[in-house]
Order: sequence, then structure tokens, then C-alpha cells
Amino acid sequence: MKEELVIGLVSISDRASAGVYKDEGIPALKEWLTSAIAAPAWRDETRLIADEQPRIEATLKELVDEKGCHLVLTTGGTGPAPRDVTPEATLAVADKVMPGFGEQMRQISLKFVPTAILSRQVAVIRKHALIINLPGQPKSIRETLEGLKDAGVHGIFSAVPYCIDLIGGPYIETRESVVKAFRPKSAQRKPT
Repeated sequence: MKEELVIGLVSISDRASAGVYKDEGIPALKEWLTSAIAAPAWRDETRLIADEQPRIEATLKELVDEKGCHLVLTTGGTGPAPRDVTPEATLAVADKVMPGFGEQMRQISLKFVPTAILSRQVAVIRKHALIINLPGQPKSIRETLEGLKDAGVHGIFSAVPYCIDLIGGPYIETRESVVKAFRPKSAQRKPT
């Protein structure tokens, strides 16, 4: 039996976690992942939390260490405002930093807005999990994950399956109509 893929989805927002408005990050992530992942079967662990560094750190540790997530995607809290502490919390729980993910997300966002340079998204490895900070807006989440096919710009998710392979997680197959997973030929398997 194939290993089930477990994905943590964390929306970090003071107002949404307090019920001031409806969270849009987790539904956007679920919708995109459902369209993009062809195999294996996957399930999510969702959390809606306030933008508080100790709470973010504890949540990331719980999702990786206790819930066994292979991938954790956060949304929100990556700007320069005083309350935006998602990158600090993510770096605090890291074993390794993966700077290419943040660099690519900013490159994609710069195609749309000059303020993309204010984004502080990071990605890290904790144990056998990849943790990625995504932007907060559903449109930006999709663009950074999927890329800009018309412009020939790869989204970050094209590198996620191979990264998960390298850290010991399940083999993820994607729907190429949404995003094509890139792996060197030596790491490719026949589709199931």
C-alpha cells in the first residue's frame, strides 16, 4: 500500500482567526491542491491561527512532529508589518533553509506588482517535511504554486514533489495541465 501524503494547511491571520472575516487561504489551497495532485491519495491537517510567533512555531512543530505532515503550506503574515512574523517562526523551527522557493515566489509576484519585493516568504526543511510560506491572497497563492505558463515562468510546486522525494516522503504525481512536476530522469517513475 502506498504511503498517504499528509499536507498541513495553515492560515495565519489575526482577524480571520478571531472571526472578523472568513478565511480564504485554506479553501484556496485545498482547491488548488485537489486540482494539481494526481497521486497519491492525500489528506490535510488545517489550522487557522493568529499571527503570533510562539503559536505559529508550536503549530508547525505539531503538524510535522505529531501529525506527520510531509508538506506544510502557510498563508499570510509574510509582509513587513510588525505583526507579520510567519517567516521568523518558520525559520525558528527549521533544520535547513531552502531559499530558492522564496526567490521564485517573489519573481512570479514581481510580474504583477512592484511591492512583491516587500514579501518575506521562506521555505525550510524540518525533519522529513517541507514547510513553505505562501502569499495571503488566493490569486497570488495560485500564481506562485502554478506559475505563469503563458510567460514560461515555473511555479514553485513544480519542484515540490522532487524535494519531498529527497527528504523521504511519498512520490507525488501531478496533473500536468495544472503544474508539471520536475524530476531528473533518474528519479522518475512510471505513472500509476
